[in-house]
Amino acid sequence: MIYTITLNPAIDRLLFIRGELEKRKTNRVIRTAFDCGGKGLHVSHVLNQYHIPNLALGFIGEQNRPEFLDILNKRAISHCFFVEPAKWTRECFVVISETSSGSTMMPEAGFTVSQKNKEKLLFFIKERVKKDDYVVIAGSPPPEFTLDDFKTLFSAVKETEAFLACDLSGEFLLYAAKNGVDFLKPNEEEVKILGHKANEDVLQNIRLLMGEIRYFVVSLGKKGSYVAHNNKIYRVIAPQVTEKSDTGAGDAFVGGFIAGLFENLSIEDVIRKATSVAASKVQYMDSSTFSLEEVEHLKKEISIIEVEGM
Repeated sequence: MIYTITLNPAIDRLLFIRGELEKRKTNRVIRTAFDCGGKGLHVSHVLNQYHIPNLALGFIGEQNRPEFLDILNKRAISHCFFVEPAKWTRECFVVISETSSGSTMMPEAGFTVSQKNKEKLLFFIKERVKKDDYVVIAGSPPPEFTLDDFKTLFSAVKETEAFLACDLSGEFLLYAAKNGVDFLKPNEEEVKILGHKANEDVLQNIRLLMGEIRYFVVSLGKKGSYVAHNNKIYRVIAPQVTEKSDTGAGDAFVGGFIAGLFENLSIEDVIRKATSVAASKVQYMDSSTFSLEEVEHLKKEISIIEVEGM
């Protein structure tokens, strides 16, 4: 089983406009759609498409619970969310141009999670997660969810001996990198901070960190990625596609990567799956859609070069 943990999920409200978003202009919305928001939920969606058993965990607000669960059910995402009374699950406004690429995100902060619900999540992990499972913690924390809270959650997962994957930022990312995470995916700027080599190239920072992390991925956006595993570093060149929205692309990569590991694929095939899922996702305007058929074609257009062995 794979468990995804989204500490601060959202309802993505997709606002479609014509042309570019401009200041001092009426940017008229021509249509609106809704999708699940939050990195862990996007990972769950990818896993679902590959028929891999998974359960989404996290916290949601009572006030708009029906609307949020309706979106999850339409995506067939199995879930066990702990409900915070009298709170609203946050919305993330995503402005998307129908005539150009890219998107603009405006997320709300979310609500403060009670100690009672934090403890419920920890108890669930202790009772349900087993050594052969995977746990993916992904996304930003809710307000007042402290580093100490994260350390407690991290330790609870580690005690199960399950495979632990993290896609985080800030101090949570730093903690995960230093404390035995199995999968980590910083971006090009974050890896410089992790390696304390802000003026050095990416590869030098990867060399400093790769020995402590089983699967260490550095995202380069449209340029692809570096993947370090088993004392080898791979440079991955992503296929060239027409981008409509990059929202959720990194999450799609994580979902594809974890799916490949769960399926016991070779590291090269894991990389191809993850990269092609992300490349397919950016061709769609919502937060999570991708095409399995496109993925199979895109795999053939990915270049993987072993740049260094140790």
